Amino acid sequence: MLEHLNNRSIFLASKSPRRKELLKSLNLCFEIQSTNICESYPSNLPAEEVAIYLALKKAKACVIEHERAVYITADTIVNANGLVLNKPSDETEARQMLSDLSEKTHDVHTGVCIKTAEKIEQFTESTQVTFNKLSDAEIEYYIYHFQPFDKAGSYGIQDWIGKIGISQINGCYYNVMGLPLSRLYHCLLKL
Repeated sequence: MLEHLNNRSIFLASKSPRRKELLKSLNLCFEIQSTNICESYPSNLPAEEVAIYLALKKAKACVIEHERAVYITADTIVNANGLVLNKPSDETEARQMLSDLSEKTHDVHTGVCIKTAEKIEQFTESTQVTFNKLSDAEIEYYIYHFQPFDKAGSYGIQDWIGKIGISQINGCYYNVMGLPLSRLYHCLLKL
C-alpha cells in the first residue's frame, strides 16, 4: 500500500511543524511546499465550515506541475459555541481563549483537501474536546512556558495543558493536533 503512495510526489502545503510531524509518522515520502494565502473568510460563514473553506483556498493556490503530484492542504479551527477561535495575537487573547474554554466542551474542525491533476478531494473531521476547570495559575504557566501563539484556540492537546486540562475527547486525537491521520491515509489510498 505504502509503495503505491510513495510512487506519487506528495507535497504537504503547510508551514505547521505539527502537521509535518504527523504526516511523517505515516512513513510517507513527502516534501513541504507551503502556500501564502490570506486566511480570511466570509463573516457569515458558519464556524463548522471555516476550516474546509480555508483548506480549499490553500488547495486552489497550489500549482500542479506534473500528473503524479499530490498536494495536501489543511486548516484547523476551534469552534466554541459558534465562535471561531483562531491563533491568539498576544498573551491577553490567549488568556481569554483558555478562560473561555475552561470547564466547557468545544469542537475542533480540520478541513483537509487532497489535490491532484484530476480533482480535489475534500473532507472535514470534527472532534469534541472537554476541558476541566483551568485555574488562572495554570493558564499563566502554560502561556509563559509553551507560548501557544501558533495554535488555534491557544492550546495544543499534546502540550502540558492537554495533559492536565483535558478531561475528555470524542473523536480523533490527531485531528485536534491538526491532521486527522486515519481518514487522510484512507483517502490517499483511494488515489
